[in-house]
Amino acid sequence: MEVYSIGFTKKTAEQFFGILKSAGIRRLLDVRLNNVSQLAGFSKREDLQYFLHEICGAEYRHEPLLAPTKEMLDGYKKEKGSWEDYELRFLSLIASRRIEDQLKPADFAAPTVLLCSEAEADHCHRRLVLEYLQQKWSNLTIHHL
Repeated sequence: MEVYSIGFTKKTAEQFFGILKSAGIRRLLDVRLNNVSQLAGFSKREDLQYFLHEICGAEYRHEPLLAPTKEMLDGYKKEKGSWEDYELRFLSLIASRRIEDQLKPADFAAPTVLLCSEAEADHCHRRLVLEYLQQKWSNLTIHHL
């Protein structure tokens, strides 16, 4: 099973939707805590849902189960906490949420991408989610777009 990840920052709408379309994405799981007040207009929940459907023939689903807590995110972003601390706290959070039991591999049957704002996956929780699920499910291949 192949699962993708993408961040919308540092991309124009044309680049973003072109990447998704080229990858054959049919479902986008929005793993952001806040999906309504982002700087890029095309990434706001309603706009994103519309553009995904019209441009890519894909569905949109907000999945807060895969998002950090506000406290955790603020500690990392606003208070300039370390990535290492954030990573440990986030991995503990998704383990306590038992995301591997809340989601099923069938949820990823259609070509699926996890969305967050970070341009690169190396310091983004979407990568942590996918690597965690990869350890639990073992048949998951990750592609960062």
